[in-house]
Amino acid sequence: MVRFGLFCPPAIGHLNPTATLGLELQRRGHQVFFLGVPDALAKVDHLGFTRVEIGAADYPPGYLDEIYRTLGRLTGRPGLQYTIALVKAEAEMLFREAPTAIESAGIEVLILDQITAAMATVADHLKRPFITVCNALPVNREPGVPPYFTAWAYNPSPWAQGRNQIGNGLIQWLTRDLIRTLGAQRQAWNLPAYRQQGDAYSPLAQISQLPRALDFPRRRLPAHFHYLGPFQDPSGTEPIATAAPPFPFDQLDDRPLIYASLGTLQNQRPEIFVDIAEACRGLEAQLVISLGNPQAQPLPLPGNPLVVPFAPHQRLIERSQLVITHAGMNTVLTALSCAKPLVTIPITNEQPGIAARVERSGAGRRLGLKQLNPSSLRQMIREALEQPSYRARAHALQEDIARAGGVRRAAEIAEQVARTHEPVVA
Repeated sequence: MVRFGLFCPPAIGHLNPTATLGLELQRRGHQVFFLGVPDALAKVDHLGFTRVEIGAADYPPGYLDEIYRTLGRLTGRPGLQYTIALVKAEAEMLFREAPTAIESAGIEVLILDQITAAMATVADHLKRPFITVCNALPVNREPGVPPYFTAWAYNPSPWAQGRNQIGNGLIQWLTRDLIRTLGAQRQAWNLPAYRQQGDAYSPLAQISQLPRALDFPRRRLPAHFHYLGPFQDPSGTEPIATAAPPFPFDQLDDRPLIYASLGTLQNQRPEIFVDIAEACRGLEAQLVISLGNPQAQPLPLPGNPLVVPFAPHQRLIERSQLVITHAGMNTVLTALSCAKPLVTIPITNEQPGIAARVERSGAGRRLGLKQLNPSSLRQMIREALEQPSYRARAHALQEDIARAGGVRRAAEIAEQVARTHEPVVA
């Protein structure tokens, strides 16, 4: 038995895949500790993990709701900057509290979300082996791959690589305060300085929910990077469900179903839901819109769509003919696992990069916020519904995901790291 410690951002899109991996490790006889602030631990309490609470003074119960309400109203660069500021504040808390919490719990191996570089420094300080998990889009940099926060298409030409370098320089500048915070703490703990971005990722195993076929071509990933596809529980359900009124399945009719969701964070832009509803009005299809918030107030929308505060994501995607999404990683992967084509409307953070990959794959279309209007969206919806190539490419990606290994392979890699403390080569 190994004592694994899990840590990730407290957003549902990160908590669900992390918890799924934790449950798989529990099934294999290991003890799983979940480190988190009170709001995060409240979401996983029912799963049987051993709680390790940190950050209660900085993040008292209910505080995350306020953070996410703010993030839900932001788009583009402001949303990215706000997220970076949150990560920096979290890093300062982790440096104060995480080492003592990990040592007191006797955690042997850490499993850390890629965007929590501070915890990688904590692991180095404690001399604990750790695994990097890319729950969202992998942010590993290389010249031929556009920065994760852009919707730039893949292009191997020299001019495009120069453009990518400029974009990566921008993110380096935007994260300068975080980089200084990490550097100062590493110096205080007598750890070697990070020389490049990839130094903060595990030297033993890096595992990604992204299937290889959905990523841009890569040439500089380490040998211990693994494309595994989505971490899905054998039950077919997400371990962290949001309490909401029962979904009215009896109101679904025989028309093709279009399911639209902007996730649980970037969902406080009602004008986007209005555009989606107007675009679908008059189509021979039934539109279901999830507002992504159990406390959401009814939203009157054109065309009489079925609008609910929160929906059973997996079951509706399985029944749909098309998914309209903000290009959150979990929604995209669920849709492709069900061979459903997509229309993406990326809002902020890594969503533009995910949307660009979906479009390149041929399984969907991307529409930026600046181009979003009912007419342009309706045209893309018709194209995705009527052209069989989109469904064919989604089906091909479904097959790639089925072969990738998923959460079972992720658990096997974690066990091998725990046994050997050596890199696990893909």
